[in-house]
Amino acid sequence: MSKPVISADSHIAEPPNCYIDFIDPKFRDRAPHMVEHEQYGDIYVIDGLEKPVPMGLVAAAGRKPEELKASGMKFADLPRSSWDAKYRVADQDRDGVAAELIYPTVGMMLCNHPDIDYQVACFDAYNRWLEGYVADAPAGRLFGLGQVALRSVDEGIKELESAKQRGFVGVMMTGNPPESDYHDPMYDPLWEAAIDLDLPLSFHILTSKADSLTKQRGPKINSFLAIMRGCQDILGTFVFGGVFERHPRLKVVCAEADAGWVPHFIYRMDHAYDRHRYWMKCPPLEKMPSEYFQSNIYLTFQDDWTAFRHRDEMNPRRLMWANDFPHSDSTWPWSQEVLAEHTKDLSAEEKDWILHDNVVECYNLRI
Repeated sequence: MSKPVISADSHIAEPPNCYIDFIDPKFRDRAPHMVEHEQYGDIYVIDGLEKPVPMGLVAAAGRKPEELKASGMKFADLPRSSWDAKYRVADQDRDGVAAELIYPTVGMMLCNHPDIDYQVACFDAYNRWLEGYVADAPAGRLFGLGQVALRSVDEGIKELESAKQRGFVGVMMTGNPPESDYHDPMYDPLWEAAIDLDLPLSFHILTSKADSLTKQRGPKINSFLAIMRGCQDILGTFVFGGVFERHPRLKVVCAEADAGWVPHFIYRMDHAYDRHRYWMKCPPLEKMPSEYFQSNIYLTFQDDWTAFRHRDEMNPRRLMWANDFPHSDSTWPWSQEVLAEHTKDLSAEEKDWILHDNVVECYNLRI
């Protein structure tokens, strides 16, 4: 690689004090917290959500497939680099990664919390904690993405401004807004604020009501194939809803939903618009849907070799590789071996785009 490799989607394992110590005091008694469960090991309990977050797969990068299990893990046994930035660089170096964009873990589950006031308090707490976490790492190694609850458009704009002030390079949105869906023109001031602040909007898998690892047909493993559907629905909402037509400089990031499916997806979008737009209503578009998709949407992926193989059938300037550290689906610590195999047919320029340049351009980084 001629340039430093950047992971466009990595995570942290929120430590036990993440929410309790940083949340608005009036929510402290209800703050997400970690408890020891006799059967499941250490788990994060979230008031208002039926299912807790077990620590078993939160930081399981590098384990053999037969060693992966959701429960039975103590937080103390997780790699310290998963929650302590001072230890992170050593694991980055081991994986040949020069920098990472940081997403939450527990915070992903909070995206579907039914109480918007509680969600706002939790996101604020996480953002306060994340600001300190990023600051503990050497400059240029960790870049934070703030979480936005979007209780109202005006408040959402303030959340964007706060994220920028904290030094975050982007924000992670919830899969489902509390009011109208994202194509509603009511959100236009928010999109313009994101453009003015140069903050890309990220939508991550498992943060939408359409995502689930527990509701599926057939064996449980079948659910793994469906977790990208929520992101696809969001992207279609932005394209067909005319959001990118009204805001051509808006950047949207589809995180961890792979990218090999894009060539067929954008063909299908164009087919739907060309053939069915008069009875399946949507606003008239000046361009074909695929053009908006390929211009405004960035996609992150790990070991999706089909994304590399079919890069010319989408826009290779919008593809961003990631290692997903420290989650169970991570390519750490084998990322360099994976990339050597998956990029062997790419030109040096294409490698630079997908492993470095596109991330730098998207988030206006200096690496």
